[in-house]
Order: sequence, then structure tokens, then C-alpha cells
Amino acid sequence: MAANLRDMLDDIDAEVMYTRHMIGKDALDARVMQAMGKVPRDEFVPANMKAAAFENGPLPIGHGQTISQPYIVALMTDMLAPEPDHKVLEIGTGSGYQTAILAQLCASVYTVEIVPELSTAAAALFQKLGYRNIEARVANGYLGWPEHAPYDGIIVTAAASYIPEALVEQLKPGGRMAIPVGLPYSHQELMLVTKDAQGNTETRSVLGVAFVPLVGGQRAQRQ
Repeated sequence: MAANLRDMLDDIDAEVMYTRHMIGKDALDARVMQAMGKVPRDEFVPANMKAAAFENGPLPIGHGQTISQPYIVALMTDMLAPEPDHKVLEIGTGSGYQTAILAQLCASVYTVEIVPELSTAAAALFQKLGYRNIEARVANGYLGWPEHAPYDGIIVTAAASYIPEALVEQLKPGGRMAIPVGLPYSHQELMLVTKDAQGNTETRSVLGVAFVPLVGGQRAQRQ
């Protein structure tokens, strides 16, 4: 029998317990789990994948991209410690699922996607599902979205080859960034970047992960 939403939430809880020594907690923020329970993941996967929508694994969404494993979506959201008045930047809109989770928890979400077709489809889905606090654009994620900076939180949903300085600059003092770092098909680490009131940053590894690569890095370096 296909997994349902309750199964997905149970799988996330089980995964948290399995990785608790790495992530440093026995449970994720209850508000994050509530948001995971409200957003219909099956709306954000291709039609031929809907039967697997609530399984605890990534799924292809076309254009060489994936929708992340629910546990990873929940964990990265929790890493941001989102609050209702927060303004958050997402790099890598993809299907829009992570964006919708953030929209449940924050005042505004700005999301950047380099693949025009994915950005257009996600924006249409946000309208259909009634998410009014999301603004989407097509752009190089390595450059962020400086017009709306600084951000309380930044989440990157593809593996960057390095931590982009532009994103660090756009993070508000006291802000947090969740970003997978590493090369494609090799070791990657999910990193938490925090910025203190003086603008100093601290980076720590949370978990080994496997993400599709964040496109646009070389272009960002040349600009």
C-alpha cells in the first residue's frame, strides 16, 4: 500500500531519532512538523510519481532535478529556526515543495531558480494552492537576491561547490543558512552557517548528504 502523509511524518520522526547524535536533537520543532503535515507533497511531484509522493525519499521532477527527501526538507527547515516575522531566501525552487513549507512558517519567502520551466510551474502551483507570501524569480542562485536582503534565513536546496560569499553577505546578523556543500557524486556535507551580531560567521557540518549540484557557480565567480 502506498505511503500516506501520516506515514511520511512517522518516517521523519524515525529518521530524526536515527540521526540524533549527528543533528544534536531528538525531535524537530513542532511548528516545522505541523507545516510538513499541512503541505500536500503529492501536488509537487509529477503525475507519474504521485503514488510515491509520501515515501521518505527524493523523486525526480524533470530537468535533471529532484524533490528532496521529506526528512531532509524538515531538517533543513528546522536548521533555520524560522519565526513568523522572518524573511527567508531559498536558492533552488525546484518543484516548490520546500518553498511551500517555508511559506507556512515565515512572513515572506523569496525563491530563486535557474531553470525557467521549473520556476514557472512552481509559481503557478503557489497561486493554485493559495500561497500568497512567495515571490519567485529565474536567476543564478550563487548570486542570491540582493534587492530584498538581508534575510533572517537562507536555504540552499542543491549542493554548492563552495559557500557563496554573496549569500553570506545577504544573511542578516543573527541569521542562519542551511546549505549542502560538496562536489557532484562525491562527499557532501549539510552545513549550518550562522552570523553573529557583529557580522562574524561560524560554519559547522550537520550531516552527510547527497544533492544534485547547484548550477551557476562558475558564472557567479566570473561576474
